[in-house]
Amino acid sequence: MLDDPRSNRVKGIVRLNQKDARYETGLFLLEGPQGLKELEKSPRLIEEVFVTALAWERYREVLSGLSDLGVAIEEVSDEVMSKISDTRTPQGVVAVVHHLDIELEELLSKQPVLLALIDQGRDPGNLGSIIRAADAAGADAVILSPDSVDVYNPKVVRSTAGSILNVPIVVDQDLVEAISKIKSAGIQVFSSSSSGQDVTQVSVAEMAKPTAWVFGNEAHGVTSEVAENADRTMSLPIYGAAESLNLGIAASICLYLTAVAQHTNR
Repeated sequence: MLDDPRSNRVKGIVRLNQKDARYETGLFLLEGPQGLKELEKSPRLIEEVFVTALAWERYREVLSGLSDLGVAIEEVSDEVMSKISDTRTPQGVVAVVHHLDIELEELLSKQPVLLALIDQGRDPGNLGSIIRAADAAGADAVILSPDSVDVYNPKVVRSTAGSILNVPIVVDQDLVEAISKIKSAGIQVFSSSSSGQDVTQVSVAEMAKPTAWVFGNEAHGVTSEVAENADRTMSLPIYGAAESLNLGIAASICLYLTAVAQHTNR
């Protein structure tokens, strides 16, 4: 059992809560049972798993399955778990996982039909929600500008509820360059803005085409340079008194509208 929270090994794990350490090692922390269940599909991504005695009993089935696949699993004390966890109430299981982002060229070679681009998205919860929504909508990838929050930030990872393992992520991507390449691949690009065309007025046939959505910063929206390179600017209608929708919710609606149109038009 790993039971000394002051050991160098524990300190190394704790360092993965810092961005510099994550990119030095190519590893990040994935916490909780939902992430473990998703990892069953890709055990090669796992470096090791740390689990408390109580969590061993609670999640024995999935942990035993991972062990049978050759995944290294080590029991730790509650004190060590509290040290390596990023939450106030640890769920008792933390996996050390290899980075899984891909390059834009590799993504486009697979002929994607639904993409989400994030322009200066700074809120971890919003990014996590968008990744989760992209997963549920069957999107092919999420593409992040260099000034967006780190996708391996523990708060982002946790808020994806395991979806980070299912949706390809392109990180540190110049979005003007990305949009140019995406359009060259035959994919239309919609920029999301409160002053754009009402997206509910777009025909199903038009929405069903291969589409990339660009979602902007929580406070300032999509930057003008990025918006100018999109094919069209779209908005969601507001029927009540709210000025706007939360970014994560707005992105989810836009992705679902497109996904429904694409699936309906098959």
